Amino acid sequence: MNGGSLFKVARFVYKFGGTSVSDTARMKRCAARVASAIADGHEVAVVVSAMGHTTDELIDLAKQVGHEPDARELDALMATGEQVSAALFAMTLQGMGVLARSLTGAQAGVSTDGHFGRARVQSLQPELLVEMLAAKVTPVVAGFQGRAMQDDVATLGRGGSDTTAVAIGAALRVGEQGGSCEIFTDVDGVYTADPRIVPDAVRLATISYGEMLELASLGAGVMHPRAVVFGEKHNVPIHIRHSQHSGIGTMVMKETPEMEDNVVVGCALKSDLGRITLRKLPIEHGVQATLFDRLASGGVIVDDIIQSEFGENASVAFTVEHQDLGLVKTLMQQVIDQLGQGEVSIDVGLAKVSAVGVGMRSHAGVAARMFRSLSDVGIRIHNINTSEIKISCIVDRDEAQRALRTIHDAFGLTDIRPVAPRAMQVPA
Repeated sequence: MNGGSLFKVARFVYKFGGTSVSDTARMKRCAARVASAIADGHEVAVVVSAMGHTTDELIDLAKQVGHEPDARELDALMATGEQVSAALFAMTLQGMGVLARSLTGAQAGVSTDGHFGRARVQSLQPELLVEMLAAKVTPVVAGFQGRAMQDDVATLGRGGSDTTAVAIGAALRVGEQGGSCEIFTDVDGVYTADPRIVPDAVRLATISYGEMLELASLGAGVMHPRAVVFGEKHNVPIHIRHSQHSGIGTMVMKETPEMEDNVVVGCALKSDLGRITLRKLPIEHGVQATLFDRLASGGVIVDDIIQSEFGENASVAFTVEHQDLGLVKTLMQQVIDQLGQGEVSIDVGLAKVSAVGVGMRSHAGVAARMFRSLSDVGIRIHNINTSEIKISCIVDRDEAQRALRTIHDAFGLTDIRPVAPRAMQVPA
């Protein structure tokens, strides 16, 4: 067992993504990590995603039998992918001499709202998990799912297994038990940009919850945004590591004063966006509330909102992920019918490039540097969105990867100053 900790026994959640358990050989390597940690005296709860491309294959099957599958039945179908992984992983552990038992999300105590396909975790009752760990039985939980109203199964959307893992980590109080939520994936940490697009991107030793949340929301595929929110809210240490080989990975942690020394820590690309524009809307109070209440009712996440007024009419435009365009168009047409006037149009072929860093709060000229760098290479900016620690630009999708590389170079991220992680117990 690793030294440097006051805890003789630590409690961990190990989450393995779809590529990490895509075949039995990889699954055995992941199970060996769990068995090793348990042999060292740790308590480990496991969360697994569906194997490889199983979820996509299940969606394709659903489309073959119905053009617009019923949302409830589609969730019932998709949830089986993680259940297969959980059962196989439990069997693999048993073959290594580890007591293990697979659980569905519902059996593990995960309760959600009723938004099929994009449900949110409402609560998690960990009693069974705690009992199993006390009895030295390793729970292997099917991620991405939970119990909705009327005992229906509801899925949490893409990347939802991350949310399952961190929610379980919060419920099991892993941070207080000397452990962490270990997110094992097919990359060895969080990089300053996607290294497949920016070859000289570098791995970060640490990143704050806020920075990780922004990057995850803006297209960095390492973690699901809702998982980061859970982590920050409940102070769950999150450690992102490669599942198939050793490495120190990246620690997602509370912000420290040293982190502000780096103006920008990372850049992200969201490459497939659509823009919805509503024109000829009435100028009267409550119109915006009506629009976005309707979107909220459908569980749609919106950003980059612009409103303008022309005479007696108003125009509202916003961006959403491409996969949500069909639903959003239907919802917005309902609003137009309710208002009695207006028209809706859709633009595709857009992308968002962003720079993120807590140092933006204490450094001037960050936006100017970013905009100038894009201008110098002839990339047009369609829209700008900012927060305290991020700047985002909507650009043409065809220019998006070049824009990402340009921003990465503009902030010198290849030579970023490292920030050391806090001392904690981390199993090999």
